[in-house]
This record gives sequence, C-alpha cells and structure tokens, in this order.
Amino acid sequence: MPGLIRGVARTAVVAGTATAVSNRVSRRQQGRWAAQEQNAYAAPAPEPAPSTGPPTPDMTAKIEQLKQLGDLKEQGVLSEAEFEEQKRRILAA
Repeated sequence: MPGLIRGVARTAVVAGTATAVSNRVSRRQQGRWAAQEQNAYAAPAPEPAPSTGPPTPDMTAKIEQLKQLGDLKEQGVLSEAEFEEQKRRILAA
C-alpha cells in the first residue's frame, strides 16, 4: 500500500506542476497577444511636415552672398579658384 500512495502522490505532484506551468505559459502568451493587438491598432505617429515656408534669414543671406559672388566671377573680378574658396567659406558658415 505505501508504494501505491507514493505513486499516486507523485502523479498528483507531476499533474499539479504541469497544470501550473501550462497556466503560466497561457497567461504569458495571452499578454503577448494583447500587446501585439494593441500595437496593431495604435495610430502611427504623424511624420513632421516638410518645411515649405520661406528660407530662414541666415539661408537668405547666404543665397544673396552667393549671387553677389557669382556676379563678381562673371565680371572677371574673381578667378575660378577664388570663387570656389569664397563659396566654400560662405557655405561652411
């Protein structure tokens, strides 16, 4: 009889452990599915609109300087090398 009780007890422990593990796995899986479902229905963040407004004052000033530089080059006041050097300085500023 003690061997039978030991066998029944062992079976009960194994069954209880299996049930506990199965329930835990089910809860974790349920949580993952709920998170995936929530993410699937979440609205994506809107992308920032491209700036189509007027150029910034700093960029406007650079454009004006580049136009003046181009005029000086066309008039022959600046060589190609001087023009490229000044253009590089303006754009780097």
